[in-house]
Order: sequence, then structure tokens, then C-alpha cells
Amino acid sequence: MPDTTNTVFRAFADENRIRLLNLLLEGDVCVCDLCDALDMPQPRISQHLAYLRKAGLVTVRQDGKWKHYAASKHPAGLHRRLLNCVRACLRDIDLLQADRARLQETRGRGCCE
Repeated sequence: MPDTTNTVFRAFADENRIRLLNLLLEGDVCVCDLCDALDMPQPRISQHLAYLRKAGLVTVRQDGKWKHYAASKHPAGLHRRLLNCVRACLRDIDLLQADRARLQETRGRGCCE
């Protein structure tokens, strides 16, 4: 099994990374909004986001001092199937639904505006 495949599966092996992917499927999200929605400190969120980036599952763009992340727009092969699984298969999990609701409530409260 190629090393990149191992990295992708390890990315999906952590609940916090699944929670982040769930939110990033909503579109471009600032790190501060992710911290608020998941009630986690920025360094911990950034560590998980770095792993997801390394796995090729998310992209990042810099906007001033803030970074905005999103699920990869045009993933191929395994990446696409796994992201589709999060989008279709896992969306009904109560925790992930609650995370999306919290993101909608807390998004754009001014920390990165």
C-alpha cells in the first residue's frame, strides 16, 4: 500500500479530523470559526488541519493573518470517495450535525473579519 494511502486512512482514523472535514465540506472556513464550532484551541485545530493538508484532503488560503480552509475541490480516486462518504454517509451522525449547527451560529463573529 503506498505511503499516501496510509496517510489518507490515518487522516480518517481521528474523530477530530472527521469533524473538521465535515465542517470544511460546508465551504471555505476560517480557523477561528473552526475553533469556535468545535470548542478546541487553535494549535490543536491547526495540527489536525496540517495533517489533512498533508493527506491532500483540504486546501488553505491566506487572508491577512487568518487562514481559511476548505475540502479539496477536485479530489481524485480514493480522496473523492472518502470525502463523499463523509458528505453522504456520516452527515446524519448527531455529533456532526451539532458541529454544523454550531458553525452556522458562530461563523463570522468578527474574529477574522
